[in-house]
Amino acid sequence: MEEGDIFQSDVYPVIKPNRELEKLIIFKVYKRRWFILLVLCLLNCSNSMLWLTFAPVADQAAKFMDVSLDQINWLSLVYMVVAIPLSFGATWMLDTLGLRATLVLGSWLNMLGAVLRYIAVLKLFGTDERFLFPLVMLGQTLCSLAQPLVIFTPTKLTAVWFPDHQRATANMVASMSNPLGLLFANIFSPMIVASTNNLTLLMCVYAIPAILACLLATVGIRSRAPPTPPSASAEMSNSEPFLQGIKLLMRNRAYLILLLCFGSGIAVFTCFSTLLEQVLCIRGYTNDFSGLCGGLFIVFGIVGAALLGVYVDKTKQFTEATKVNMSFSALAGTAFAVVSQMRGQKVAVAAGASAFGFFGFSIYPVAMELSVECSYPVGEATSAGLIFISGQIQSVIYIMLLQSLTKRMADSPLSTCSAGGEAALSWRVSMLVMAGIWSVFTCCFVIFFNTKYRRLLAEAQTPQLADPGSQADAKDQTPGLEGDALKEDTLKEDALKEDALKEDALKEDATCRIWTVELTGSGDC
Repeated sequence: MEEGDIFQSDVYPVIKPNRELEKLIIFKVYKRRWFILLVLCLLNCSNSMLWLTFAPVADQAAKFMDVSLDQINWLSLVYMVVAIPLSFGATWMLDTLGLRATLVLGSWLNMLGAVLRYIAVLKLFGTDERFLFPLVMLGQTLCSLAQPLVIFTPTKLTAVWFPDHQRATANMVASMSNPLGLLFANIFSPMIVASTNNLTLLMCVYAIPAILACLLATVGIRSRAPPTPPSASAEMSNSEPFLQGIKLLMRNRAYLILLLCFGSGIAVFTCFSTLLEQVLCIRGYTNDFSGLCGGLFIVFGIVGAALLGVYVDKTKQFTEATKVNMSFSALAGTAFAVVSQMRGQKVAVAAGASAFGFFGFSIYPVAMELSVECSYPVGEATSAGLIFISGQIQSVIYIMLLQSLTKRMADSPLSTCSAGGEAALSWRVSMLVMAGIWSVFTCCFVIFFNTKYRRLLAEAQTPQLADPGSQADAKDQTPGLEGDALKEDTLKEDALKEDALKEDALKEDATCRIWTVELTGSGDC
């Protein structure tokens, strides 16, 4: 062997990656992600406000539009009716067409619905009174079309734009903007209608956030994804086709358990919000107190979600946090079911509602992140969307079941329910059944659910070259993750990167650095 020769098998070159490799292994975050999160929060809050616009002022709305209370209730129920069949299309759109197209379409549907409702109550051009309610219903239907496009977006947004140590917190902020809108609707609708005694100003006020959200989404969101992904999983965010992703989810045992158990939780929380006033009024609690309990349920839920989101971002204990909070929410739900049937227990009822919201609502963003972790590399919108669909379907079943279990009361002297000609209904059995259902599904989840965090594992085993100006260059946030076999696609990606590096190393103009070699001479390449 002559001087300067080396064994090729002993050379381990380090080459500056080409553009394609740099895209795969250098991760960067952008400040604009906070703007997109703000737009999503505004849109989500606006859509939920439009959903429950009429529920707190049902009597006044029915009188203004000269319709029955049942027809007014359909202005809210249309959201549930439309959401179930359109949810599959919304998940496909998010995972196929991307974030920008979905948010822009959702914002325009939401804005057009809000504006149409306002035009209807203005009674322009001498509109016949008979067309008032149909026009309002048409506007409400357009808003309901936007709901699946908006409510499935948080997991997709956090996966595509946020690094792993901010995903749970960002998901919490985006998800909790929806119940915040419900809280605003319960506060502002009675306040505005009580002061004006008509719906014109109410429709105008609720149309303003919808118009603003549409403007910001259309003008401000310019791309479906950042130029450089924030994490390894974001690079493969659309790795599985939609139908193939559905098939994979249906064969994923952990995901199916989460689908049924947490879907049941969504249904229970929907029943609680829908039936709260009817459950409490029969025991002598006023509508104002029922509204207070509903507000405490939402406010404490947002506080709990904020605390849990920060905790999970730091510890990555998705499963443990979900199991613990589900257990405490089942206990709080059982306690509320008991004390809500007692008279004169305002403090206990309010405390039960607060605890139920604190432990129950806080599960939502973490469970959505958990659905992505246990189903990776299936699209984020698909995995989270199916859980929402499960919750909507179970909500309809539970409400029908609980209503069928009510019993007519011959005498209810302390009842504060609105006099409507029908006998008062006892919800004692229904509330206990609701608490029992949630307890059973909680036990099933705690006992049977177990999964590895596939997305975090994939990211932990992907080599990263941190961008100097990126927040992604942070301390590893996934301690305790043990080695596990990557998904087939990730293995192929690593193999391609390794082959490309070797190929570039053999080029004559490559500049290399020898790490471990046995040299007989100077060691030059």
